Amino acid sequence: MMKTADKATKLLSQAGITINGSNPWDPQIKDQRLYDRIFGGGTLAMGESYMDGWWEVADLSGFIYRVFRGASLLNFLGVGIVFQIVRSKFFNLQNVHRAYEVGEKHYDIGNDLYQKMLGRQMAYSCGYWKKAKNLEEAQDHKFDLICKKIGLKKGDRILDVGCGWGGFARFAAEQYGASVVGLTVSKEQTALAKEYTEGLPVEIRLQDWRQLGGEKFDHIVSVGMFEHVGPKNYRAYMQKMSELLKDDGLFLLHTIGHSKTTRNLEPWFSKYIFPNGHVPSLAQITTAIDRSWFGDSIFIVEDLHNFGIDYDKTLVAWFDNFDKAWPELKADYDERFYRMWKYYLLVSAGMFRARYTELWQIVLSKRGVEGGYISVR
Repeated sequence: MMKTADKATKLLSQAGITINGSNPWDPQIKDQRLYDRIFGGGTLAMGESYMDGWWEVADLSGFIYRVFRGASLLNFLGVGIVFQIVRSKFFNLQNVHRAYEVGEKHYDIGNDLYQKMLGRQMAYSCGYWKKAKNLEEAQDHKFDLICKKIGLKKGDRILDVGCGWGGFARFAAEQYGASVVGLTVSKEQTALAKEYTEGLPVEIRLQDWRQLGGEKFDHIVSVGMFEHVGPKNYRAYMQKMSELLKDDGLFLLHTIGHSKTTRNLEPWFSKYIFPNGHVPSLAQITTAIDRSWFGDSIFIVEDLHNFGIDYDKTLVAWFDNFDKAWPELKADYDERFYRMWKYYLLVSAGMFRARYTELWQIVLSKRGVEGGYISVR
């Protein structure tokens, strides 16, 4: 029987990766138990062994890019996902009782960390780099793109579902004269977002989307939040957005996506970064807005824009900020956290670079825009 080390060498070589090689994307093995651990535990074991210092690589995102461009490598990395699939099938991992868990475990770990990593706008979603020279420009251009896509006008009232630290709400209020209601399930985000939007027509609420009712909005945006909704709730989410949106309004959904329909998030990310998260496929989204048997469709797709490759640049910029700020941050976080956060950001960058994951902005209307919708890029 081929040893696990030999299997790993053969598999990685198919992707142009040499174990202990001289290229910056070649992994350097520090503990020989690594091979058995990864073949027994898949991507969860790969991430945990990196956190434990069992392997190093100079170009982590480049290594992951090559791993996820090599289809043969993904088969053995699927170990450990079966439990996640079964768990998500029988349990609603994103029900209202669990909705605040991601806020507590991810978004509440420290505003200082996010302020140093994200920059001025505190935008924790993919920037738009078409004409941008740096991260701040990319985030401003993303906010402006959203406003243009929904045809935002002065005096419009917007619902921002998953408002984060209030970056988009502030931009829409300052640059377009809109009033905004922002929702978040994070206490830390709520506090900072209220401070960030003070003096503007912005209301920040610590509230789950299911708790809304009896209100109408000119437009709705959801930027980087749909990944926390979960497939068992997609239909209810879309129904709620339709209920809250005026008949002539537009709903812009900005979400990470996957070309394959799944019921689970990759195990390492689910355990350490986004508990109960899920990356949707287009099939799942269109099913959620589809026409009911005796009724109208919930939404009509007016526009679909994929700029997932821009997330690679965004994530690398976030890591550069985080890495530079580490001397100031390390008093509050240990070395294992540094390795975990580095792994999270650079592995994500490599996956977007490999086009394994995507980023979509989808413009939706309730009845179809009369005369047709004009796409904005």
